[in-house]
Amino acid sequence: MESPAIAINVDLQNPGQFFACCGLLEFADRLWNGAEAWFTSSEFFIRSLDQDASSEVDLHSLINAIASAPLCQLESDDDTSSPIKVQDPFNLLLDWWNEGSARRGLKVWAGRMDGFRIACAMQNVMRREEAQNSNLLNYATIVYDPVESSDKVEPFYFDARRGTGALPIDIGFSPDPLKMKSLAYPAVEFLCLAGLQRFRPQPTDLPRVFDYFAWSVPLVTTIASAAACGILAQPGDWGFRFENSFRTDQRKHKGFSIATPLARRNHERSSQEV
Repeated sequence: MESPAIAINVDLQNPGQFFACCGLLEFADRLWNGAEAWFTSSEFFIRSLDQDASSEVDLHSLINAIASAPLCQLESDDDTSSPIKVQDPFNLLLDWWNEGSARRGLKVWAGRMDGFRIACAMQNVMRREEAQNSNLLNYATIVYDPVESSDKVEPFYFDARRGTGALPIDIGFSPDPLKMKSLAYPAVEFLCLAGLQRFRPQPTDLPRVFDYFAWSVPLVTTIASAAACGILAQPGDWGFRFENSFRTDQRKHKGFSIATPLARRNHERSSQEV
């Protein structure tokens, strides 16, 4: 007997949300001894493949496990780019930003931005009860350092609502020196960081411009990663193009932009058909 599917709300034109869903699938697959997932135009569905799974196979338990997993900075002298280990029960190594020009082109943080500190802060917020539901990708809050509780932590800028919505290059000044407080989407930021380890968009001929594809039939993690970059073309897939845009005039820090839809690959398949 198949496990019931869990649904979360998603905006497919937000690349941060799309790859956050991919990260959620990665974590679920490791926690549940196998998982599969698919998209509709506004929701992401995920379910366990373990027929002997306990009643703990639910969204709240999954998010709580992700939020509670210890993180380890593997290179103590490199606060910006050190690989990160998401420890038990996942044992997931995150180091995609150090491998290859295409992956480095997806990195949004640089300079004094502490990658490990940001990851810890975003993950910590996911422990909140109000962040553990089907609308977790839309949960917005000001994020503070879990150790220094008075220090505000800015996100990676994977979420396109932050990536191009409040940039110094657009608004004419930098909010940081003025200590302005702005909202982040912690689940998107942390889950996207994890999702990009296995799932990656397809580079285009344009610098820092990528395509990704949402699949509409249930796929396991290894096959879904091929579908996400367009290698596995499926009827009903949605395609999108986005830019990892510079958000400061120093051209160091970047942010994911809202994606532009590509031509649809056929008809949409409804969630009732799977």
